[in-house]
Amino acid sequence: MTKLLVRNIEYLADQGGVRQGDIAIDGATIAQIGAVGADWRPDQTIDGTGKLAIPGLINTHTHAAMSLFRSYADDMLLMDWLKTRIWPAEAKLTAGDVYWGSQLAIAEMIKSGTTTFADMYFFMSEVAKAVTETGIRAVLARGMAGVAPTAQQALAESEALFEEFHGSADGRITVMLGPHAPYTCPPDFLTKVVALARKLGAEIHIHLAETAGEVAECQTAYGKSPIALMDEVGLLDCGVLAAHCVHVSPEDIRIMKNKQVRIAHNPGSNMKLASGIAPVPQMLEAGLTVGLGTDSAASNNNLDMLEEIRLTALLHKMHSNDPLAIPAGTAVELATTGGAEAIGLGKITGKLAPGYKADIVLLDMSGLHWYPRHDRLSLLAYSAAGSDVHTVIVNGRIVLENKQLKTIDEERLIYEANTRGLRLVR
Repeated sequence: MTKLLVRNIEYLADQGGVRQGDIAIDGATIAQIGAVGADWRPDQTIDGTGKLAIPGLINTHTHAAMSLFRSYADDMLLMDWLKTRIWPAEAKLTAGDVYWGSQLAIAEMIKSGTTTFADMYFFMSEVAKAVTETGIRAVLARGMAGVAPTAQQALAESEALFEEFHGSADGRITVMLGPHAPYTCPPDFLTKVVALARKLGAEIHIHLAETAGEVAECQTAYGKSPIALMDEVGLLDCGVLAAHCVHVSPEDIRIMKNKQVRIAHNPGSNMKLASGIAPVPQMLEAGLTVGLGTDSAASNNNLDMLEEIRLTALLHKMHSNDPLAIPAGTAVELATTGGAEAIGLGKITGKLAPGYKADIVLLDMSGLHWYPRHDRLSLLAYSAAGSDVHTVIVNGRIVLENKQLKTIDEERLIYEANTRGLRLVR
């Protein structure tokens, strides 16, 4: 196993605050942090002078291959966006498109400090291939629409994906089931998803209560909210990562807390699509686990988790008229420890601590926006940008060094992604 030493680095401590020291990495795991013994003999030493080490950022909800639709269909309502632009374009997708679209997203995520992402889409074996090759960590789900003619096939493909890839890529890949949303997955289909989840021991990634229209339609059709409906069909008993949860009532929050539902909050996408503002402060006060996500680059339009940290803090201050609503430290936690817990990996990643996976991001603090350095945590939440990312380590492997990708041919990637993206929307 390779031994690394990050020397003379300021780092975001597990106990809170920023400290100075070294980080020793043994294989895939953080071995020591702070005062590293003189007997540590690394194979490679990284000079951390002038840099800040943070846990790798966790993107709890995205659709990686939709990066091919970036800038294609902007400034639209969600359902119009889906029905008139996105779904018709997605019908043309090939396995190769999804592979290269995922590579594009992964490259962007690595270069902006994301080390783990939760993805729901199609041709997921191609996404798994891209994850395996690039070295990133991922939680993958085959998106399923229960109203589609291919609903049964989607269930079979989800089971096959789990059996082939769950725990693969040196443990970097986790597989969930991915029923798209209540408005595309009626209760009879969701009961099949629940049965499969129980059979496999799999958890579930789903969109819930994203728009007011979705909630109103659910109330009309079933006499209850999407959250209550999911509880009724047994879905919430399977371990759920719920994306959005924008339009939820106090009773919905109570149900989610009782069933230990974890939330993927997507402030940038929700703002761009004018879907609404999730009551994150109330969720946190109720004790819910909340992580941050970008959603896809088609509705964001980037995958920069440092930007999502800033948006989260600013959005909830403005919405509540309370500058203390989401302070800097909380916003950073949502993208690290909160995100790891939201996707079910809180025991292995999301912290810089001995025994945790070496998923580490080094930020270059030489930019003018890092001065003066009164408070590193505030600088991280409000000033840092994806372009500050200097080095990224995932599972103990350096995947970005001196801002250069180590596992991806960026020149070919740009050609493939641009060519394929333009073809899909002709």
